[in-house]
Amino acid sequence: MDRRQKKTRDAIFRAFASLMAKKTYHQISVQEIIDAANVGRTTFYAHFETKDYLLKALCEELFGHIIDTAMGLPHGHSHESGGGKNDSVFLHLLQHLQENDWNILELLSSENNEIFLRYFKSNLKQLIVTQYAEKGLLKSSCLPEDYRINHIAASFVETVEWWLSQRMTDSPETITAYFQEVIAPFAEIRNGKIG
Repeated sequence: MDRRQKKTRDAIFRAFASLMAKKTYHQISVQEIIDAANVGRTTFYAHFETKDYLLKALCEELFGHIIDTAMGLPHGHSHESGGGKNDSVFLHLLQHLQENDWNILELLSSENNEIFLRYFKSNLKQLIVTQYAEKGLLKSSCLPEDYRINHIAASFVETVEWWLSQRMTDSPETITAYFQEVIAPFAEIRNGKIG
């Protein structure tokens, strides 16, 4: 994708995210997105076949970027606030959420939060598979592995929701410690850090 296409796509994402923070998904028309992004209808449809495709792409952009960054992948940026290499990937996720790129906190707190949290959980499950299950860091159990992965992802989503409801008064480090305590029966914790 060239620079001009990326700029247009980002303008559509920003316009859509801004509208989603104020209105429910079903109340937003494609025309409102086009007007807010200041692009033509043909341009919009050249990038996104439907509003549903736009939603999916926005969620992939938001959560893919956050998770890639937390995993230290090249197209993510590093955390100035992060600690050493042994920090939990969940701590990095919370730090990234705290940075509030793309106004993600408003989206997670909006009337549309169920949509975003569902995508977030789906991305988290992939993260848990690659960072924990595939590395043998999930504890042995009579419970099926996919159940344990789902439980950890759901617990993290609930943790984020609770943190937001508390107006993020606790630090990401404190919330990570709470989360680690909750999932300790399912994942290896070494030196106070998962993984």
